[in-house]
Amino acid sequence: MTTTTQSRADAIRPSAVVAAPTAATATWPAGVWLVWALAAAACVELAPSPVYVALVIAIASVAVSLHARPGPYARAFPLLLAVGTLFAVVRMLLTVATTHGVGDVLFTTPHFGLPQLLGGFTVGGTVELRVMLQSLAEGFAIVGVMGVFGAFNSVVSHSELVQSTPRAFYEVGLVVVVGLAFVPATLSSIHDVRDADRARTGGRVVRRGRLLRQIVPVLELGLERAVTLAESMDARGFARAGSTPRDRVAGWCGVTSLLALGGAFVALIGRSDTIAAVLGLAGAAGLGVAILLASSGTGRIRYRPRHMRGVDWVMAGVALLAPVAMASCSLAGDSSLAWYASPLTWPALHALPALALLPLLAPVLVPARETA
Repeated sequence: MTTTTQSRADAIRPSAVVAAPTAATATWPAGVWLVWALAAAACVELAPSPVYVALVIAIASVAVSLHARPGPYARAFPLLLAVGTLFAVVRMLLTVATTHGVGDVLFTTPHFGLPQLLGGFTVGGTVELRVMLQSLAEGFAIVGVMGVFGAFNSVVSHSELVQSTPRAFYEVGLVVVVGLAFVPATLSSIHDVRDADRARTGGRVVRRGRLLRQIVPVLELGLERAVTLAESMDARGFARAGSTPRDRVAGWCGVTSLLALGGAFVALIGRSDTIAAVLGLAGAAGLGVAILLASSGTGRIRYRPRHMRGVDWVMAGVALLAPVAMASCSLAGDSSLAWYASPLTWPALHALPALALLPLLAPVLVPARETA
């Protein structure tokens, strides 16, 4: 009897040992990954040359391979890269079809003219090489931003994002986090529906009616998930407390600050720099006061919140060095940051802008320590 009990215990123990590491994997807090994503996107905007965009995408892919969370979240990175690539190709086709007389003609397509109400330009005709390459280069920068967004969606904890938002932006932050989770949740639904369809057909590929068999269950799962989320939020009393006097004061303060910022913009157009500066500072200060009032008006209970430690702030600061260094290269007049198809040359790679991207590797390669 004792031997049987011991053998059962030995059989149960390895499964517990295997399941333990997947439950708590050390990674950086959501604030660090948010700063990293903003820094990487800023680097793409400051250096839209295909060479540097490719380096940022490579860094994002390394981040996904090392820090991707279990589940369908890692599949958001290749999907968003594919969506960005498709958008870049469609943009290139539209640009090539409507831009003419720039460079060497590759071939000629049938063309027609639009009426003056729609712009009056010609669609089709000559297809120039320089127009195609310039449009592809600009679209590749969009692919880089989409890749950074996909990597951020793969490595960040969405629950931490909700917990880290200030009370003033809690409702908006919750909506944004639900939107961020849409892509991986939809991917998980597509994977489950595809497996169920294969199980029903015995592993055979039945192409007839396959699109309908997969779209309807995905939409149904999405609606069920939305209803479940709404019921869960309603059970927790989401947005039931109503507005307090402090919230109303914060709202009026925010409206006044936005009006002041709008007046500053109008003053800049009218070249009244002093008035624009005064209104801009007043608007920024008013927004800060509104955020503080709205955040301190109502207490919010967080379950096991994860606070930013000193090493986390250091890592976020290191990531911010990348766009700062890239902006310094731009101010210094580095010609390799942007690539143009006229004159037609290969994109240049300079050492300083490439080294400026190294701080983005800090949160990727430096391992995070588990918190107690």
